[in-house]
Amino acid sequence: MTTAKTTAEDATRAAVQAFLQCRLTGDTEGLTALFTDEVDWLLAENPGVPWIRPRSTAAECAAQAAELAAHTVPEKAGATVDTILVEGADAVIFGHLWGTVRATGKSFEGPFTLRLTVENGRISRHHLYENSRSIADACTP
Repeated sequence: MTTAKTTAEDATRAAVQAFLQCRLTGDTEGLTALFTDEVDWLLAENPGVPWIRPRSTAAECAAQAAELAAHTVPEKAGATVDTILVEGADAVIFGHLWGTVRATGKSFEGPFTLRLTVENGRISRHHLYENSRSIADACTP
């Protein structure tokens, strides 16, 4: 492995760990600092889910965590990370998430995959693939 590749992967791992820590603690300011000014954000459109919408700025992307927390029951929400793969500037996180929607009392759960790209220590791509059907059903009264 070359030194340049090792350095890029170390920077990617560090940014991913910081991202996960900020998400865990609800640190919106920290998340905003981690995202680049413009972010390639992808999350399947799901009009019935209040925290899922198009985003592109660092502040909008960071706010997603707070919006999710506002619409779910904290003690009935969480995620586990099973695997983190890093190759250069790209990282892929595999895990499982669950939650209960505050407005309906309904639960959702399922696997997720999150692809992040890190440039100069900041996240420029955030593509999340999750069980959007389960989440939509939980948000439907």
